[in-house]
Amino acid sequence: MNHSKEITDGALLTALYIILLLIGIFTPFIIIIMLFVLPIPIVVYAARYSWKPTLLMLFVILLFSLLIVPIISIPLTVLTSVGGLMIGTAIFQKRSAYETWARGTIGFVVGILFLFFFSQFILQVNWSQEIDMVIQDSIEMTEAIVTQFGMEEEMGDQLQLIEQQMYTFKDLLPASIAMLSIFLAIICQWLSYKVMNRVEKRKLSFPPFKKLNFPISIIWIYLIAMILSLLTLDPNSTIYLVVINTFVLTSLFIIIQGFSFIFFFADLKKIHKVLPISIVIISLLIPQIFLVLIRIIGIIDIGFSLKTKLENGKPSS
Repeated sequence: MNHSKEITDGALLTALYIILLLIGIFTPFIIIIMLFVLPIPIVVYAARYSWKPTLLMLFVILLFSLLIVPIISIPLTVLTSVGGLMIGTAIFQKRSAYETWARGTIGFVVGILFLFFFSQFILQVNWSQEIDMVIQDSIEMTEAIVTQFGMEEEMGDQLQLIEQQMYTFKDLLPASIAMLSIFLAIICQWLSYKVMNRVEKRKLSFPPFKKLNFPISIIWIYLIAMILSLLTLDPNSTIYLVVINTFVLTSLFIIIQGFSFIFFFADLKKIHKVLPISIVIISLLIPQIFLVLIRIIGIIDIGFSLKTKLENGKPSS
């Protein structure tokens, strides 16, 4: 009976996936939304039956994908399938919400890397050249606007700085992939929780954001990357790319921890949520000042277990 239900659920969820895939491919602008929605049938199935039956389901989905604009459907299916499989399997194994998020992030990283290799070797798209062309076009457009207003002399140094920052973005491509994967994973997981809670009457949820705690190893990795970034490294070297991408990613985690502490402190002091939400918005609008402060708060919270000390009524230092 259980095996029969497993097959039936697999067929229904496979059909649902194919329908969603068709909608995403043939409906303009919907494909971006489908990046978050497509993994849900896979998450639901993997959360019920684990990874082995899900691999068979994914094989069937890939076969159908070959018949539906394969240039689009295959990379899209691989991206959403790996991420969905990782999230669903973690739910089946009763992992914590944040560990499930981490596994989903790894899955989406693998999927995005497949997209790059697929486009590079199958579609013959040279991403390095494409990014250089986009940067060069942006620089030329900016220079044209500055020249049109007769501000070449005043904006000379700023233009050089802008050009350097644009090419730095190219070096931060690995960190950008990781950040995109983090975002895809958390939204997909959240939507999957909502679906399973409604359909299967589960009680899946993320712990309150205020209780988020990253391991102290994040601080050490951040400090090592920061020290190495102060050294004169060859911008074309592998170690340079590793250092700056590690620094950016650990900075992001520490900032998230800082925001988490603000929500924790507001709740501890019975302050309305409007204040911490406003702080987040202002920090994103004026990052040069506020994100530095948020990062410092995050470092103190992780390094000195500030939340635990405040909860226990101990001094925060």
